Amino acid sequence: MSRIISPFCAPLLGLVLIASAALGPTMARAQTAASTMAGGGNAPTGYDMAPETRLEVVEAAVAALPTKMPAGPFQPTWESLKQNYRVPQWFVEAKFGLFMHWGLYTVPAYHNEWYEKHMYGTYIQWHREHFGPQDKFGYKDFIPLFTAEKFDPGAWAALFKKSGARFVIPTAQHHDNFALWDSAVTPFNAKQMGPKRDLIGDLAKAVRAQGLKFGVSNHGIENFQFINPPADLAAELKAKQADLYDPQWADFYHVADRSDAACEKFLVNWFARNVELIDKYQPDMLWFDNGVDQRYLDPLKLRIAAYYYNRALAWGKEVSLSTKKGAYAPDNENLHTIGSIIDFEKIGARSPAGIRPGAWQVDEPIGSTWGYTSDMKVSDARSIIVKLADTVSKNGTLLLNLSPKADGTFPQEQQDTLLEIGRWLEVNGEAIYGTHNWTKFGEGDLSEKGFAPVRFTVKGASLYAIILNSWPALNKVAEPAQSLVQGPEFLIRSLGTDQAMEGRIESISLLGGSDRLTFTRDEHGLKVQMPATPPGKYPVVLKITGLKMNPPTSTSSGNPE
Repeated sequence: MSRIISPFCAPLLGLVLIASAALGPTMARAQTAASTMAGGGNAPTGYDMAPETRLEVVEAAVAALPTKMPAGPFQPTWESLKQNYRVPQWFVEAKFGLFMHWGLYTVPAYHNEWYEKHMYGTYIQWHREHFGPQDKFGYKDFIPLFTAEKFDPGAWAALFKKSGARFVIPTAQHHDNFALWDSAVTPFNAKQMGPKRDLIGDLAKAVRAQGLKFGVSNHGIENFQFINPPADLAAELKAKQADLYDPQWADFYHVADRSDAACEKFLVNWFARNVELIDKYQPDMLWFDNGVDQRYLDPLKLRIAAYYYNRALAWGKEVSLSTKKGAYAPDNENLHTIGSIIDFEKIGARSPAGIRPGAWQVDEPIGSTWGYTSDMKVSDARSIIVKLADTVSKNGTLLLNLSPKADGTFPQEQQDTLLEIGRWLEVNGEAIYGTHNWTKFGEGDLSEKGFAPVRFTVKGASLYAIILNSWPALNKVAEPAQSLVQGPEFLIRSLGTDQAMEGRIESISLLGGSDRLTFTRDEHGLKVQMPATPPGKYPVVLKITGLKMNPPTSTSSGNPE
């Protein structure tokens, strides 16, 4: 398929990858990967919280799997996945989805969603002061406090719909091993404990009733070695056979026994949990965190992929896995991902800095933590809209993470941000949904003084210029000497007569406005006469017609082919 590569990501074809191919516990934790292409080629670094085991143990787990592979063209091989997988069209068009971290860690609501790890490590004393010593009050004792008594899935789904999101992915299980669904393969689940209800099942029904796609994320592979208590605390709990060393909770914590046999059992159960999620809820996306990155896990991951995709064919649904870095790239090169949509964690930290053709998404928290904490700071709508526009201009999809409280409610700040985003998308969604990147993603950045940054998207024959600054900063025009002065016009430098492009600009309008705008064009850029008042208080969008646009850059594999 034809594609356009921005000058900003031209090094794509000359990418250099540095990565270790070593497997097993001797892998250097500090290994690094280098890439000259934004968002490309970052292979696994260290264990990333995968079980520190060997290929032989994984193969033994695969051999012990009781689940029969459903009929279909997908086989658990890279060749079969490559031949049969296609990125879902609904994902290509969606551009905006919601992620969610909700679980036991929202009860203490302290520091972050890794509270289980920290209460046996960095924050041992804080936990003792607030809940008691670990032998009397362990992480398991948060389960009855996680009641979700105010959880209203219909209200949640209505809020998600109003936000303008097109798909929703709650965390069905985080690193702490507690399943939020009605499970027959683990007793540590929300139906039997805590809320005493099928949180995932109830939410799936409500979200789909709103016409949205529904997926689930599973971080459970990271549980096997998530907790690593200091020697003195471990000795104390072991001597008392309490909490981490209570035999009744051994399969919840996975601390007391980390033998090969225990790891094999853990991996078989991890597979069974994924099969259960697939069969019970028919997710439109199954999302895995970093823990599945290691190559020695490939035999197990391939079985999950083949099972999921064959089941989806029987349902008549387009679905996809979504994973990070090189998880589903057998050569550790995420430009060669097979059977999965690449996900990047946090905008700016690891996501593409330029256009990446194909299909990709970035998960970004709405606040200062992923899971709810009592002192978290929540981003306002404008900052999220800017991130959405920037991501989509680079051909990506924004997966915005929400942080509900333990009682099943969303803090008002998060609701306000979502509703404001939704109101903006009601007016400007034409420039987001179903779009693709232009030949360049934009001009200017938020730190450039005196010039409003612009991000470009394309749909059909229309070019959209999303102006990121607030309205007072719009009226800037460049004089021949390139100085910036106040004026009634807005300048887009990338659309000057000195730029090589086909066609002629025929019309410019402001989304949400009723009239065509007047404009002139010279070697300094396109100068647009803006109206006296804006259609809203957030970034505004100019729709430009007449120029010949580049074709979509999506690919069936999701890779920048």
